[in-house]
Amino acid sequence: MRYWLFKSEPETWGWDDQVAKGDAGEEWDGVRNYQARNFMREMKVGDRGFFYHSQKEKAVVGIVEVIAEAHPDSTTDDDRWECVDIKAVKPVKTPVTLDQIKADERLADMVLVKNSRLSVQPVTEREWQILCDMAGVDP
Repeated sequence: MRYWLFKSEPETWGWDDQVAKGDAGEEWDGVRNYQARNFMREMKVGDRGFFYHSQKEKAVVGIVEVIAEAHPDSTTDDDRWECVDIKAVKPVKTPVTLDQIKADERLADMVLVKNSRLSVQPVTEREWQILCDMAGVDP
């Protein structure tokens, strides 16, 4: 299993929206960055990810699971763009802010710290365990 981080502006698509989709989940559509698209191409069903609210909150707020591997993004006719489907697994007990992540030297090499603009990014197993601990959830 691999781990990821999915960033979304909560005003556009927030944690509550993801939870409302239930087990059917939702496409992680609209990504128009080649690096983020390529990361989605690497994802497998069962991979886990952090759901991250960007903009004002800037915090990990939930855990999601990949339920469908990369396929054409239904929001465009341009076949360069693909997406995965994800479903909400559980909220975190304590949201973990970007400031907290940046303050923890164990997370200094995390993609979120080095390239906070990338909307889909990998998370190492060690980073996953550290952030789960900070968020008060079982890895």
